[in-house]
Amino acid sequence: MNAAATVRQGSYFQNRRRRETVKKTVVFLVLFAVGLLFVVPFWWMISTSLKSMDEIMQYPPSFFPKQWRFHNYVETWTSVDFTRYTLNTLFISCVGVCAHVLSNSFVAYGFAKIRFPGRSALFTIVLSTMIIPGFVTLIPQYILFSKLHWVGTYLPLTVPGFFGNAFQIFLLRQFYLGIPNDLIEAAKIDGASHFLIWRRIMIPLAQPAIVTIAIMTFTGAWNDFLGSIIYLNNEEHYTLQIALQAFKVSSGLNQWHYLMAGSVIVLVPVVALFFIFQRYFIEGMNISAGTKG
Repeated sequence: MNAAATVRQGSYFQNRRRRETVKKTVVFLVLFAVGLLFVVPFWWMISTSLKSMDEIMQYPPSFFPKQWRFHNYVETWTSVDFTRYTLNTLFISCVGVCAHVLSNSFVAYGFAKIRFPGRSALFTIVLSTMIIPGFVTLIPQYILFSKLHWVGTYLPLTVPGFFGNAFQIFLLRQFYLGIPNDLIEAAKIDGASHFLIWRRIMIPLAQPAIVTIAIMTFTGAWNDFLGSIIYLNNEEHYTLQIALQAFKVSSGLNQWHYLMAGSVIVLVPVVALFFIFQRYFIEGMNISAGTKG
């Protein structure tokens, strides 16, 4: 009887291990297939940027360059004033990051840790703005900035960031709710103001969420084409996205290797930024710790 039970128990655990192995294998294959959907187009862009036009147009196409033409990047960079456009884009992105981090973190602190009449209703109104499509406010914003004589400057692309973003306020508020109120009460006993508590306690403890917002803002500003093409009418103020589109129009279909090289140049900073701070990004997007508040 004991021997039979032992055999059945061993068979049970063996079947269980087999099912777990099959499950992990299926999950791995699915993730691998999904990963290929992102990796293959990215590699094809890099591969094209390192080929000559004759090799690009040959059939069947080659997955790897026969001759690695790294000077395509040099020619692309020098054919257009990429240095100026990169500095312009970097300026807009960095100002946007500072604006969003400062405004959203401070507003979120008020919604999370300061009790005042109408807090819940006001927070609901802030969240409700997320359902408004951006194209609905595009024309009114342009009219407003035009009357302020901001069109043609960087102000329409930077100043709105100081007025908050609903999703980022929500994300930071949920993260703040996971921070014990005892820390704030102790700081108040020591005479700290709300501004000092926000700057000395909340910002350091919410570093993952802050980094997440910074990455999201930088990526959005770096890749913004619509706002740049609408508000920037001086070539000296152009961003990388406008420069890349202008390069595409001027080169037509005869310079695919240069166009792909320019695309890689624009894409690399964003990809590098994510890989460097991915640990903070993943931790910052985990808002489950704040739901208990």
